Amino acid sequence: MAPITTSREEFDEIPTVVGIFSAFGLVFTVSLFAWICCQRKSSKSNKTPPYKFVHVLKGVDIYPENLNSKKKFGADDKNEVKNKPAVPKNSLHLDLEKRDLNGNFPKTNLKPGSPSDLENATPKLFLEGEKEAVSPDSLKSSTSLSSEEKQEKLGTLFFSLEYNFEKKAFVVNIKEARGLPAMDEQSMTSDPYIKMTILPEKKHKVKTRVLRKTLDPAFDETFTFYGIPYTQIQELALHFTILSFDRFSRDDIIGEVLIPLSGIELSGGKMLMNREIIKRNVRKSSGRGELLISLCYQSTTNTLTVVVLKARHLPKSDVSGLSDPYVKVNLYHAKKRISKKKTHVKKCTPNAVFNELFVFDIPCEGLEDISVEFLVLDSERGSRNEVIGQLVLGAAAEGTGGEHWKEICDYPRRQIAKWHMLCDG
Repeated sequence: MAPITTSREEFDEIPTVVGIFSAFGLVFTVSLFAWICCQRKSSKSNKTPPYKFVHVLKGVDIYPENLNSKKKFGADDKNEVKNKPAVPKNSLHLDLEKRDLNGNFPKTNLKPGSPSDLENATPKLFLEGEKEAVSPDSLKSSTSLSSEEKQEKLGTLFFSLEYNFEKKAFVVNIKEARGLPAMDEQSMTSDPYIKMTILPEKKHKVKTRVLRKTLDPAFDETFTFYGIPYTQIQELALHFTILSFDRFSRDDIIGEVLIPLSGIELSGGKMLMNREIIKRNVRKSSGRGELLISLCYQSTTNTLTVVVLKARHLPKSDVSGLSDPYVKVNLYHAKKRISKKKTHVKKCTPNAVFNELFVFDIPCEGLEDISVEFLVLDSERGSRNEVIGQLVLGAAAEGTGGEHWKEICDYPRRQIAKWHMLCDG
């Protein structure tokens, strides 16, 4: 059998053929990849997005596709205004930059002139006439009001009462307030909110959210109180306190409304009510009450023992009933507070018995630069506590405060107790 032989030329042709086929394959692969990329790009540009962005503003939908993408800024704004077609009167035009902090748009004042303006204004006047009928006599009496009487008007509170017999629940809806006074002198507006308490037990305390920069806040918040029998409703009363939020200090009290529920029949369904807001009834410094304090200075250990014993004749913080007092004790060194303590809260009493002892370390020798401040506060759940009265004991204090301080300095290691009148905090 003859052996198989291959020539050298055949071995030289094989790499050449492989190289040619590899080159053709590479070109084909690159072309195919480029074609696929072009197809994907064109499909993305023609494809509509699977979602629609919607911004909801007070029930008004604003779609981005309705906005003009060719809007120009700067010097071209004038030309754009000239070429802009006239907007019909019934169409809605929103200027988002003119909104206030509540998301509301400012009311535009109607100028007398064209008949169409008068036609648009008549429905508003008719609706206002339905809310409150004004007689000629009342107009005459209102014009004769003095400026002092006008300043005393604190607005009107609108609310509704209802009793749910199935759930045995008492339902209160705080709708709105109108004509509130401006508590911020700079912006001539207020940041109102409302606190509500069910009397006389003061167990149920709620408050609305704060509405920014408005004198006619529309709260429309519903509070449901479960476990109150219908037979007990006649014995209760509602106390509304209208306040204006202040970020940097104590909230301003605008006024209050007290609603005794005796004689109000809720078996027939929801009852709409409104009441004039009156000025808050707060006693002056002559009726702040008294505080019994015992002090003892230990010169050997350089400590001061303070015992808060009793409080008596504390005033009502408001018409809602008795206060829930407690005492904060602040220790000052050279007018800088270095320590603070507080007692427990005593519920619903004008004559509280505390009997709580506090020991303070004195950072210096002697009591010349030391003073102690006592703040009697009314505990209010969910809001800032109101100061009922204040007392300061120290070397620079006047009256009984200075006399008590001098006695403990003259007689160290002796416990000395005295009653002190409280002043305004």
